Amino acid sequence: MNRALSANSTTSAKADWRAEPALRRPLVRRPFVLGCLLSLIGLGVVGCQPASSDPPIVAIVNGRMITQEEFDYRWKELAEATRARYERAGGKRQFLEELITHELFMQEAKKLGLDQSQSIRDRTHQYREKLILDELVRQRVKTSVEVSKPEVDAYLAKHAHELLLPAKVRAAIIVSPNIFASKDIRRMLADGVDFGKLAVRFSVDQATRAKGGDLGPLRKGTARPELESVILSLRPGMISDPVKIDDLYYIVKVEGLDQETIQADLAIRERLRQELLNEKRRQRLDDLVAELKKTATIRYSTAAHHLTEPQHESTAAVSP
Repeated sequence: MNRALSANSTTSAKADWRAEPALRRPLVRRPFVLGCLLSLIGLGVVGCQPASSDPPIVAIVNGRMITQEEFDYRWKELAEATRARYERAGGKRQFLEELITHELFMQEAKKLGLDQSQSIRDRTHQYREKLILDELVRQRVKTSVEVSKPEVDAYLAKHAHELLLPAKVRAAIIVSPNIFASKDIRRMLADGVDFGKLAVRFSVDQATRAKGGDLGPLRKGTARPELESVILSLRPGMISDPVKIDDLYYIVKVEGLDQETIQADLAIRERLRQELLNEKRRQRLDDLVAELKKTATIRYSTAAHHLTEPQHESTAAVSP
């Protein structure tokens, strides 16, 4: 009997010994796992990540993990201006807080069953279709249409009245009725009298007199061709001698433009280039529609007769 008890004890001991690793293993790992979780939320426990191919985790929201990979992807997808706003307001940490808020909202929405809403499913389907069509237009229209430099130059020439002339100057004039008055004014300018004051006092050009003779930035049509020729012959800071145009005498002063005006002109040029590009894209889109209709079979039913839009001549009405 003692031997039996001894054998049973030995067997039991062996069974306990074999079971011991399985029972104790979770207890051994529990502090390790807890330490990792503490390190994830910034409590200072470090050096505990096991060797794993799983991506690092930046936050856990009610059990849902936000990985470093997901965070980096969402950060990269931000518009440049939005990313700059985050960098001013707290950087990536602020963005992480908003990702956490986003996840909390999504979890709350799912609790309410909003992810199963039929209206949301319908809108999701419509949005998916829009994305598909946008991609079709991008591939077949936007990426296939470009504008060449000669095309842009020709388009800008049609809108030259909106643009600065290449000289990029502004001009002012003093107009006199005779050569004697004009020479007197030129002598006063040589003595250092202000051009604008002399224009207000002596110029007979009513359109510019009150503005000190200012014609503004030189664009096509700003000045008559003979006067424009004189302006373009001068460098910024120069004042011309009296020049006779018809029966009047002009003294012209030329100045360079400020950087703001030049940048505004560049913006107008880019806007016009985009207008030309959009015109070509609209034409390409119309061509694509015509191409698809040409190879398609389209039949209108009699129920379409009440519609106000005119039907295509080549289509025949058929019974439903």
